[in-house]
Amino acid sequence: MAKTYRPQLTNAARPATYEVEAFNERGEMVPTSIAGEHPLTLYLDKRELVTLMTLGHAPEALAIGFLRNQRLVAALEDIKAVQVDWETQSVAVTTNRKSDIAKKTRKKTVTTGCGQGTVYGDLMEEIDSIKLRDDVTLADADLYVLLEKVRRHETIYKQAGAVHGCALAARDGEILMFVEDVGRHNAVDAIAGFMWLDGIDGSDKLFYTTGRLTSEMVIKCAQMGIPFLVSRSGLTKMGHDIAQQVGLTMIGRASGRHYLAFTGKHRLKHTAPQPTAVA
Repeated sequence: MAKTYRPQLTNAARPATYEVEAFNERGEMVPTSIAGEHPLTLYLDKRELVTLMTLGHAPEALAIGFLRNQRLVAALEDIKAVQVDWETQSVAVTTNRKSDIAKKTRKKTVTTGCGQGTVYGDLMEEIDSIKLRDDVTLADADLYVLLEKVRRHETIYKQAGAVHGCALAARDGEILMFVEDVGRHNAVDAIAGFMWLDGIDGSDKLFYTTGRLTSEMVIKCAQMGIPFLVSRSGLTKMGHDIAQQVGLTMIGRASGRHYLAFTGKHRLKHTAPQPTAVA
């Protein structure tokens, strides 16, 4: 097995939570966990791109995934180093192949992602060229396994709140990685970064998010080659339209043993016993 390429990386994770004191309804001072939030300015070949507000729990993967999903770097091998410095609140990415960053970042869209995500270039750029695998299926019984595993997963949200979570999962419902951040666009970018670093193919995977299914989430999922996108929340009209266009299986309102498959229902297989209808 060939060794996966890895750029030079710092290991500069910040604590996910901090403890502060707060008065409760009985007038008592109680120690309480709150989520971290740090500005991290991303520089690509010494050019300032954006300041991300993040937990700082996986800053190197976040930077790599951001560049991947923004189509500013074509391959992991193009990245020479990712250096995070919290004293200057910055991450410097250097590449092996210089490109016209000014041209690529000329157009900017502020998305509906919480914390205001940003997409550079045309939202629909390269969408027509994306081809998701159509020979993979998902059994509803395995979807229920994933939903239960997510429910039981120990999360920063359960401890401190104020974050969104995203998971990459196998089709049997096994969670491969779970990332939380103050914005779901950061969490999906961090997973994209980890997938590149670990050489993970997304073409037979599921992506789960706690947030709503917007155009940005659909586009990023499709760019990672993932055919299944699942959320406990709802979706937007543009997200629905793009999911239909790229052939993504979009599953919303997923909780317990309930879900709504809005697009790509041909990939779903009914294997779990169906609840008996009440007369």
